[in-house]
Amino acid sequence: MTGTDRASGRIAGIGGGLVGFLVFVEFTSGVLQGYYIPLLTDVARHLDIHDADVNWLEAAQLMLSAIAVPILAKLGDLHGHRRMLLVSAALVAAATVVLAFAQSFPVFLLAWAVQGIYAAWLPLQVALIYNRSRGLADPAAQTRRATGLIVAALQFGAIVGALGGGQVGSVLADQFWLVLLVPGLLVVGVCAVVALRVPESVDRQAGSVDATGAALLSVVLLVITGGLTFVRINGAGEAWPWLVTALGLLLVIPFVRYELGRPDPLVDFRVLRSPSMWPVQLTAGLFGISVLGAQGPLSTFARTDPDEYGYGLGLSTSMVSIVIGGYVISMLIGASQFSRISARTSPRTTLIGAALLVGAGYLLLVPLHGSLPQVLACMVVAGLGSGALVAALPAAAAAAAPAGRTGVATGLTNTTKVLGGSFASATFAVALVAGAPTMVDGSEGTAGSLGGYITVWVVCGVTALLAAVALVVVPRLAFSDDPAAADLRSVAPATELRP
Repeated sequence: MTGTDRASGRIAGIGGGLVGFLVFVEFTSGVLQGYYIPLLTDVARHLDIHDADVNWLEAAQLMLSAIAVPILAKLGDLHGHRRMLLVSAALVAAATVVLAFAQSFPVFLLAWAVQGIYAAWLPLQVALIYNRSRGLADPAAQTRRATGLIVAALQFGAIVGALGGGQVGSVLADQFWLVLLVPGLLVVGVCAVVALRVPESVDRQAGSVDATGAALLSVVLLVITGGLTFVRINGAGEAWPWLVTALGLLLVIPFVRYELGRPDPLVDFRVLRSPSMWPVQLTAGLFGISVLGAQGPLSTFARTDPDEYGYGLGLSTSMVSIVIGGYVISMLIGASQFSRISARTSPRTTLIGAALLVGAGYLLLVPLHGSLPQVLACMVVAGLGSGALVAALPAAAAAAAPAGRTGVATGLTNTTKVLGGSFASATFAVALVAGAPTMVDGSEGTAGSLGGYITVWVVCGVTALLAAVALVVVPRLAFSDDPAAADLRSVAPATELRP
């Protein structure tokens, strides 16, 4: 039996086929993440809003995800990860149906935000996998392999979603409600699979959900996003919206202090004491800026007509799906090769290389955005690194977490990622509307500004390079199965750890 066969056999044995069922769950998550991207300009026309306002959809979705993910992750540690996976799937199914029939921007915005609860699926699944693999000799390696498999399914789903969304959008252009309803069928299937086939985790953590912490986190996010909304409405020249945004950032300090004083916090910042953990969480936040915040701008830039505005690619809905598909295919390759490359080098080295690829891809877009081949080549480079990071970060967090906190650790990874994406989406919306073009007849164009797009690419590239720098300080043996790595998982004295 070859090494590959033995690895495949061990993965298949985790939880009696658990990974196989989770592959379908994450495939559906990928479809949801890819399906709507080529349709964003059509959504803007359907709701009669500016292209830049599409970013508020993403900002609202990411903001709610940032609140929901730590709550669901905590509830998973307390009451079962499979149970919370089912609850979140049911909420996503309901929101997807509402999206199809929403006729106003506020209702559509609310449904879109609730649909983003699917962000909790991956950390809950990683916690399930790690929990079921604890009896094996190398649980960290098993989790990396299995996570790479389900993340590959996520990227394949995103490919299918991006290509399918563009094609369905073209065929059913006159029945846009039906176009929006199609993904809901898969989400209903997820509910059935989780309810009937996914086994429950066995480890439980004592405690309760920190309702006050959830309320404080909600206030912080609402004030920050509200301030950026006022910047968008009143213009960047007004001072008071920026002061509101700054107030939201300052509110992070009392939130962190409150959480540190809680014996059972919503976001366990004590986990960050580990030298292996805090660089992972910082990387997740910086990575969220590009992988979540830049999707909308990429789609709208590709749809912008260069003959009318002087920039953009002028692609149809179906052609945009091909661009997104190429990007996601490269993410699939990066995710599927992460475990293999990590085995030959180290998880830390692979993470650093992936972050460098993301930074290079986005920075290359600054000079190379004048044609489809240029944009596609840059996005493939960024996609290879992004796919590896999507696969690596939850597994790295699980490996660095102490027993009983895998849900919290992996959930914190997604929380920081969506926080980065939420802040980026709102900021990018402001950047894209600043200097927006004016048409010949004096009316305001619907396209975002070229300066705004360049700002998006520079921010995404620079933050990815900063993530690579943060990962350099991670201990060499972090996330590995070496016995010496166990010392890195200590985040607090034993008296502070709960059973």
